[in-house]
Amino acid sequence: MMKAIVASGYGGPEVLQIKSMPKPSPKENEVLVKVIATSATTADEMMRSGKPYFGRLITGLRKPKHQIPGTGFAGYIVETGLNTNKFILGTRVFGETTLVMSTNAEYVAVPEDGVILPMPDNMTYAEAATYGDGHVTSLNFLKEIAQIKPNDKVLINGASGSLGTAAVQIAKFMGAWVTGVCSTRNVGLVKSLGADHVIDYNKEDFSRGNIKYDLVFDTVGKSSYAKSKNILTESGQYVSPILKFSLLLQMLWTKVFAKKKAKFAATGLRSETELRDLFAQLVPMFKEGRLKTVIDRQYPLEKISEAHRYIASGHKKGNVVVIVDAQNA
Repeated sequence: MMKAIVASGYGGPEVLQIKSMPKPSPKENEVLVKVIATSATTADEMMRSGKPYFGRLITGLRKPKHQIPGTGFAGYIVETGLNTNKFILGTRVFGETTLVMSTNAEYVAVPEDGVILPMPDNMTYAEAATYGDGHVTSLNFLKEIAQIKPNDKVLINGASGSLGTAAVQIAKFMGAWVTGVCSTRNVGLVKSLGADHVIDYNKEDFSRGNIKYDLVFDTVGKSSYAKSKNILTESGQYVSPILKFSLLLQMLWTKVFAKKKAKFAATGLRSETELRDLFAQLVPMFKEGRLKTVIDRQYPLEKISEAHRYIASGHKKGNVVVIVDAQNA
């Protein structure tokens, strides 16, 4: 048996309860991971609430298809399936389970060909557990969706969040000139991550500025293409991981009628091979000291509902981590 968080249905943080569950047995092509740390993200909070409602077409109409929430994990291999050969017992690993979830638990079974990689030696479990959220999503949007180039001007709205803190660093790594937008209390943080320019949204509306950007990456979905198009270059792009009906309409319109584009993508729906490749691309950045993980708060597994409440408050900076095994963390 193992301890796990179980979502009894859609609703507030109170639907997350810790229970004793059967420990999974790895299938022939799977490895069993002892989870040391897992993530708590804005996406997790949205999936728990079942909002927006169209997301239930994927996660389950009346209740979650998978009882145990959570997608990001970091831990070590404790058991291998009969037909596996990529990992040995004790290997420290990190990764993402995408729509299968199940990582808010002491153990998770993962296909060896899934989104799972060995952890770099000097990476902590807490850092590793966050990579499937802000780091991978930001790399996907900046490199694959927007295809930014060296010397491009990039504005990142929500620069102090999970996606934003990663995006600032990744965009700088790719050679862009970066403006970060955040609140007054996070200006110093965003500057420390390498932003060339920082806008305090309490003092200035970035959409009324004079600088023209090749890309506006709205990590929090609090602006729009309509507001941002005046600060885009002639072929600039507005991209966001937050799907709204208005963004969907703007995507359809700009695809045909405008040079300035609006784009959305669901990173978690990419193939496991593609996601694993994105993880792998981030490792050299970490090893070179060019990608630091900002961790705001850490919670024990038993207090994961508090983690979700904190995320919902809108005051999170960087990442929130859930520690499953404090002795080994």
